[in-house]
This record gives sequence, C-alpha cells and structure tokens, in this order.
Amino acid sequence: MKYIDLTYTITENMPVYPGTEKPVLERLEIDGYRETLFHMFSHTGTHMDAPYHVFRDGRKLDDYSIGEFTGRAVVIDVPCGVKVIEPDMLKAAEGFEFIILRTGWGAKWGTDEYFDGFPVLSLSAAEYAAGLGLKGIGLDSISVDEVGNNTLPVHRVLLGSGMLIIENLAGLEQLPSEVNFTALPLKYADADGCSVRAFASF
Repeated sequence: MKYIDLTYTITENMPVYPGTEKPVLERLEIDGYRETLFHMFSHTGTHMDAPYHVFRDGRKLDDYSIGEFTGRAVVIDVPCGVKVIEPDMLKAAEGFEFIILRTGWGAKWGTDEYFDGFPVLSLSAAEYAAGLGLKGIGLDSISVDEVGNNTLPVHRVLLGSGMLIIENLAGLEQLPSEVNFTALPLKYADADGCSVRAFASF
C-alpha cells in the first residue's frame, strides 16, 4: 500500500483566503518543555468545510462519525483551460464516496495567481454531485466558489446536501484515478470547519 500526503504544511507565511489573517504559531518553552500556541482561522490551509459553515442549523464537524471522513474516491481530471465544471464531467463519480477534482491549480500555490481564475462548479454540477449520495468533494484550489462571491452558491448546494468540502489539497498529481481518501479534522465543539491532515492510499 502506498500513502500520499495531500496536505499543505501550516506556516506563518502560507497563502490564506483573501482578507483572512495568516496563522500565528507562537513557540513557547516553559520549564524545559516546548509547546506551540496556535492562532489561526478554522479554514486555514488544507481544510474541510462543514454545513455549519454556511447554514446556522447545519451539521457541525463534531457531529460526524469518524467513518464519514474516509472512503473510496474517484480522481477526476479537469482539462486545462476549463473554467466551469459541468455535470457531464462528474459522471465518473457515480458509485464512489468522494470526488477529488484535479485541476492542476495547486501548481500556483504560493503565488497571487492562486486566488483568481481557478475552475469552479456550475450550479447544475453542484446539484448533480449533491444528488450522488457522496460523503464529500475535494479539490486543489482555494474554493468551490469564485473568490469574492460571498453568497457562496456552490457551497450552499453541496453543504446543503450534507456533503463535506475539502479545499487546498496538495500533491494530486501523484494520484491514480481511484484511491482510498481520508481527511481528518480536529474534534472541537461547534466546528464550522477545520484544517485537516488529508491523504490517499492505493
């Protein structure tokens, strides 16, 4: 079995969603032992969105069972130049538990280009995915919606179905077309989202 880490390392100078504060990692040494005090938003780096992120009565990450964070995933390649992902591009997802969209956008991580022009799902594609009974959808860009679209229509469709969204996945170029996928968030109360350790095995 081969394991591939799909997670960006959290650092103080890492890319974050425009308008969000970067994480602060305060290194402490007390009485000969070391600890780190984290100050960061719950949607930092490779992270997971829960329905509670956009719905006041939505399900929270701490309401999910551990088994809902892992499952069989199809890796779907989004052709270069495609800006809007339509339902026909998601047909291969039928029968799987997760979709991983490999857009190639991760190559822009760490540049200003990362935040603009990445492929997003059309509303009809989001509705199609929401009807497949999936546990979640992951991708190698910062959002399933365009940056600046604060109504988050694609988020609302996907999260409204109970699906999880995993954003800022790294290293997708290393994956075959089908993998076992896992993304594990911290278990904290009333979790709207959380940075995750995501990985694939095959």
